[in-house]
Amino acid sequence: MQDALGYRADQNAPFNPTYSIANYAVSNFPINPAAPVPPTAKLVPGGVQPNMQTPTLIAWSLRVQRELSPNTLLTVGYIGSHGYHELIGVDANEPVPVICPASPCPGVYPTWDPSKPTSATNSPNIGFPIGSPLAAAPVPAGTYYIPAGTPKANPSLANTWTWFSEGTSSYHALQVDVTRRFSYGLSIRGVYTHSKALDDGDSLNQTTAGNAPGLVSNPYNLRADKGLATFNATHVGVINAIYALPFGHGQMYANGFEGWKGNLISGWSLSTIVTLQTGFPLTPQLSYNPSNNGDTRNPVRPFVNPNVTGPIVLGNPTEWFNPAAFIAPPSASGFYGNAGRDVFTGPGLATWDFSVLKNTTIRERLHLQFRAEIFNLLNRANFNTPNLIVFTPPTATNPTGISGTAGAITSTSTTARQVQFGLKLLW
Repeated sequence: MQDALGYRADQNAPFNPTYSIANYAVSNFPINPAAPVPPTAKLVPGGVQPNMQTPTLIAWSLRVQRELSPNTLLTVGYIGSHGYHELIGVDANEPVPVICPASPCPGVYPTWDPSKPTSATNSPNIGFPIGSPLAAAPVPAGTYYIPAGTPKANPSLANTWTWFSEGTSSYHALQVDVTRRFSYGLSIRGVYTHSKALDDGDSLNQTTAGNAPGLVSNPYNLRADKGLATFNATHVGVINAIYALPFGHGQMYANGFEGWKGNLISGWSLSTIVTLQTGFPLTPQLSYNPSNNGDTRNPVRPFVNPNVTGPIVLGNPTEWFNPAAFIAPPSASGFYGNAGRDVFTGPGLATWDFSVLKNTTIRERLHLQFRAEIFNLLNRANFNTPNLIVFTPPTATNPTGISGTAGAITSTSTTARQVQFGLKLLW
């Protein structure tokens, strides 16, 4: 039914098992691969849902094309789709949470109190870190809570990475395409797409996307992960133009040039592509997992600070988003944060590529082609996804736990300006 299922199950015994050992002393390294598996080791299984169903996508579209003039063509279209039974990554061995206000919910959860001094002491209920202006607020009904020490569903196994066919998605897009042919070899085409892609998980592995966690945050509440797809780009516009210069043999200008002069001035063309795109969504995260689900692989989202006003996305490369807009759940508090998945937008993209092409006929079936290409002509810095870690575990020197690099951008998504030349012999 699924061609890639073998990849997900390859780390299972007896062929390629992976184990997790808690509190393993550094002095015991290196591990002898021929030695028996330590008795404290737990298997980290990979697998698939036993009753997995076939992922299904229903797509529809409508396009209207109109010739505005003999040389101008306009196409407007709508594209939509709905997917279900799609694969999502799930930890299938998490503890079963309590849905508050059932017992033993603590009755309060962390909230930001701007009037509370930063020297506040810990709360006896949650254990707020010293120096953090957090206060206690009633736990909203429906909140998922995992008490400390709650065993996994199968205590003999570690956390899993399992593919379940429980994902859903939707896509809606407006597309506009305009093509115009001018005189003397010039043609221009512009394409614009306004779209929204929603799902509850599309990164099946940790390396699939750098702007959101790979696993579902809370497998008992898939709706909490419903948000923009990691690949969603709301606005995408592309303009390209090709201009065959009207000089030389058979052209309007300099048609009378013969010999080497005619070959030199003939066969030139220019082309250019301008791409403009809004950024991909991103999910602020914690470097630790306070939910007590025992899974250190999957980052947990923070709480949203309801008292912060103004924009959360600042658009500054040194601080793309405002870390004060979030609250860190205290370590081992048993709560998942309430910040949504992929609710903020990262840096956009704007690039201009330009090329020059020269075709020269040497003989009837022998041609020489010269090409000069410039990528990112304006040498624009297109920024990559910022650092998504907002909070680290509080320390004496950093009692609030706010990461010093929260929202900082350290790389670009495209290269600097690049110029390349090519020479090709065609026969």
